[in-house]
Amino acid sequence: MAVQLQGSLFDLADDAHLGRPLDEARRTSLAHGAWIDILPGWLQGSDLLFEALVESVPWRAERRHMYENVVAVPRLLAHYGEAEEPPHPVLAAARDALSAHYAAELGEPFRTLGLCFYRDGRDSVAWHGDRIGRGDRENTMVAILSIGAPRPLMLRPRGGGAPHIRQPLGHGDLIVMGGTCQRTWDHSIPKTTKPVGPRISIQFRPRGVG
Repeated sequence: MAVQLQGSLFDLADDAHLGRPLDEARRTSLAHGAWIDILPGWLQGSDLLFEALVESVPWRAERRHMYENVVAVPRLLAHYGEAEEPPHPVLAAARDALSAHYAAELGEPFRTLGLCFYRDGRDSVAWHGDRIGRGDRENTMVAILSIGAPRPLMLRPRGGGAPHIRQPLGHGDLIVMGGTCQRTWDHSIPKTTKPVGPRISIQFRPRGVG
């Protein structure tokens, strides 16, 4: 698959590996018992991982019903269940590190990986929360590792209204959404007409959260 990524001048590692410790993440408390942790540049050598995943992951295009139409999902997708090996060893290391760091708050490990490939500014994801399964009724966590060109992750209270939070993510940045975040807040990656490069997000979730 041919894509053009403008690499980061601040991410010139010779291999993909975890960098800053997770206890350096900055926590922001949101309304209704939700919170987010942000750790820029958690993954070093993220451009190398981006290139590896573009070539090795079995990306699939999906179509979904929307109202009375069937439309193309504006991004490519992949999923790795808890019995499957992640597509790169550093992602297994990331999952284990997240599980260890958040064990006291989450009470269970992160088990599954979902991947989204945003090829350009036309690819996006609409406002939503990860409320399929237990995320609709229980506090949980979803961790997202972003590689490739930065794109803004938008957050707002469920159903709309202020405040809106705009958090650019790319080149190895990590966000963890916890507490009631999936039930009481929505998040999205909006389309843009600006020239942006490709981005991959890797979502780590506990069992039964989708």
